[in-house]
Amino acid sequence: MGGREQARWARARLGRCGPPVDLLTARFDRHEYAPHAHQEFTVGVTVGGLEVIAYRGGRIVSGPGSIVVLEPGEMHTGGPAAPEGYAYQALYAGPDLLTDGTHGRSVPHFREPVLQDPELATALRRAHSDLSAHPDPLEAESRLPWLLTALTRRHSTARASDDTLPGAGHIARTVRDRLADELLAPPSLATLAADLGLSRYQLLRAFRTTTGVPPYAWLAQYRVTRARALLDAGLRPAEAAALVGFADQAHLTRWFRRVLGVTPAAYRNSVQDTAP
Repeated sequence: MGGREQARWARARLGRCGPPVDLLTARFDRHEYAPHAHQEFTVGVTVGGLEVIAYRGGRIVSGPGSIVVLEPGEMHTGGPAAPEGYAYQALYAGPDLLTDGTHGRSVPHFREPVLQDPELATALRRAHSDLSAHPDPLEAESRLPWLLTALTRRHSTARASDDTLPGAGHIARTVRDRLADELLAPPSLATLAADLGLSRYQLLRAFRTTTGVPPYAWLAQYRVTRARALLDAGLRPAEAAALVGFADQAHLTRWFRRVLGVTPAAYRNSVQDTAP
């Protein structure tokens, strides 16, 4: 792969007052980790090259697209398995984030530490990159527990819980209304779930089943709609971003382009150019 070795850390918080999840983006040509263990689950996706890991008395190798799951308390090392080195993205999650949608809520066990699941690997990489750049609390809480529960349900020994949830439409409407009403400081999904007597996974499932998107994506699109009206009224993008709850103008721009295909500044200029 070539180039300089690097390791970059970021931290996403699950809700404004929720627990943090650390995110690591790394690429190493020669570096080898000393034997160590983590208190959390380590969930990584190999991006390039080959990595060799001493784990559970043996050696495992992961290549591009592989998901690696290392359990809490397990001693391990890590280093390059080929001259070109290796690159990966990893997150460090408490056990409770992997058990929300499973029966009994016991700590899951992964017999195989290296997994081949291209769809899930792509989703994990995308969430990791997005949250490393823009660690929005509601987005982190909407995406990471959902993906980690999917990892557990698909690949661990834990049994999946029953997905039947009556009243999903009412749950989704209640959550949607709360998010819209508290636009500038939305409540955490953990708080919303507790208010409704649900687990966070149940809330996420009901919302996604009903609306087709997770709560953070619905709120972002609602904010874009509100921001568009403010741009129509002549406000600058930075002003509109602050008034609808985006972290900054860059955050608004990211979602404005996703929803409308142009930047807020370009939209504002076009509106002003065509105004009578």
